[in-house]
Amino acid sequence: MVSFKDLGLVNTREMFAKAVKGGYAIPAFNFNNMEQLQAIIQAAAEKRSPVILQVSKGARNYANQTLLRYMAQGAVEYAKELGWEHPQIVLHLDHGDTFELCKSCVDFGFSSVMIDGSSLPYEDNIALTRKVVDYAHRYDVTVEAELGVLAGVEEEVSSEESHYTKPEEVIDFSTRTGCDSLAISIGTSHGAYKFKPEQCKRDPQTGRLVPPPLAFDVLHEIEKKLPGFPIVLHGSSSVPQEYVDMINEYGGNLPDAVGIPEEQLREAAKSAVCKINIDSDSRLAMTAMIRKVFHDHQEVFDPRKYLGPARDEMKKLYEHKIVDVLGSDGKAE
Repeated sequence: MVSFKDLGLVNTREMFAKAVKGGYAIPAFNFNNMEQLQAIIQAAAEKRSPVILQVSKGARNYANQTLLRYMAQGAVEYAKELGWEHPQIVLHLDHGDTFELCKSCVDFGFSSVMIDGSSLPYEDNIALTRKVVDYAHRYDVTVEAELGVLAGVEEEVSSEESHYTKPEEVIDFSTRTGCDSLAISIGTSHGAYKFKPEQCKRDPQTGRLVPPPLAFDVLHEIEKKLPGFPIVLHGSSSVPQEYVDMINEYGGNLPDAVGIPEEQLREAAKSAVCKINIDSDSRLAMTAMIRKVFHDHQEVFDPRKYLGPARDEMKKLYEHKIVDVLGSDGKAE
């Protein structure tokens, strides 16, 4: 058993309370390798933003659970090296699908876990979430649950259709499960193809797809039911078109990739939404820069020569999200 506190990590309880009160959201950035982690910590330390390091089930298998523990501990020490005296860094399991996976993450030093029982019948979702909460809270690990189903594909998480969270269920669900935060479905979606072309309009001048708006009416109803309760948005990458264009220009094939407009995320961040998940955007930034380097410098075979520029581009992206979208800069002095 490894306590997250011994690794220098924090859970989400205090940072979420401050975010809800302050009208901003905490960035939750997924990572799979060292370069992504370096970029996240550099951006968070420079902008003094609390940050959530998210690890999916697939990323955990890819990186190895023991290495992840030491990477998280190293991230805290790296942040201190960069001058961030008291880093506010969470290590969070994204979309845990079983009690056993969540338990393993708690035991290995994660400070927060998500149990996603959203695909289960309502009562089964409650039972599974309650079981995870009971175990995690013994060790002061916070728990995120999900109610409602997001469409799209992200590693093991896949659904053809979304089902908006029902506001009339949120009080009962949060009370009976004891969860610390609630991921809801209001129209965000996993992956780089968040909407089908038939769901969107097409801008007559640019030819780009314009996605449908988020269901803020559902969000506001949930806020009324659960005043001050931490709400989470998954599938919230904006899919920056400059990266999509770069990838396509340098040999990729991402037609009609479209994400959530940043102005809608800014609006959400000012509400009870205190955690916004971003994964696809950093994948696009990384891939775009690697493709560009390979195109411009075909002689390159040193990984540092292409992973370094990719890391720098991801840092720029993370800083932009922190400052211009989520408003979390300067909230962790």
